[in-house]
Amino acid sequence: MNAVAHQIPTTVTDRQTAHLSANRLHLHEGPIDLVIGAEGSPDAVSEAYRRAAKRFDGLLASLVGELATLRTPISDEPSEVFGPVAKRMIAAVRPHVGHVITPMAAVAGAVADEICAAMSTVDEVRKIYVNDGGDIAFHLGTGESLAVGLVPVLVDAQLGGSVEISSDMSVRGIATSGMDGRSFSFGIADAVTVLASSAASADAAATLIANAIDADHPAIERVPASSLDPDSDLGDRLVTVQRGSLPLEKIDAALSQGEGFARRLLKRRVINAAFLSCAGHIRTVDDNYTNTIETNLS
Repeated sequence: MNAVAHQIPTTVTDRQTAHLSANRLHLHEGPIDLVIGAEGSPDAVSEAYRRAAKRFDGLLASLVGELATLRTPISDEPSEVFGPVAKRMIAAVRPHVGHVITPMAAVAGAVADEICAAMSTVDEVRKIYVNDGGDIAFHLGTGESLAVGLVPVLVDAQLGGSVEISSDMSVRGIATSGMDGRSFSFGIADAVTVLASSAASADAAATLIANAIDADHPAIERVPASSLDPDSDLGDRLVTVQRGSLPLEKIDAALSQGEGFARRLLKRRVINAAFLSCAGHIRTVDDNYTNTIETNLS
């Protein structure tokens, strides 16, 4: 999720639960919209869905109660939060102290992680995924794998490739950010998809890598975040609303900035891989330590 993440309202709205086709579960409340899938014995899947719904109950209210802290930029000072999702958010952005980022950058991924964790306590569930608006947490039993599509342009939602994640890999979360996502970005990336050990970690890293893919050019339009959303945790910082045609050298330089930032995160083991897309140009940053992530991104 981008630097602002999707906004958490100050009041809690009605919670909705529904069963979708292909035996999926839909949980919705306010800005949180989860599509959940699981594989295993029928009884195990039913129990996993019951635990997901139970854990979802009250989750948004818990976040609302800690908004003041969660909207504060991360620093070296301890952040006092009490809810498990809020703690996941703090942990995800802690490696990025020194950059402009608040725990809200990890909210979607952290919610997905929390629900996935609740479900994974059920025996005989082989595979779980929790998709929170494109930020996905998953559980893979031994020998299981998960294929995830990659989108080079968020607004088109057309697959440009895929990545296969197996149970013997440390990846358990994937997130995508960009200037046309559900929330705001400082940069000009069409999409940045990150694989990491958790969805919250991927969420925060995707935000910052997307911010790093940036350029200075008259064709780029920016406005204060507060003019688009008075409650934004970004305040009056300028966010990108439109990117016109740019010279190739500007696109290349912007992608190089993002790639350099992603490689530093990779070296620190904050992420496992990143896929960067801007104006039809692609960069891939892979985990050379495992060399097991294969894509057909084009």
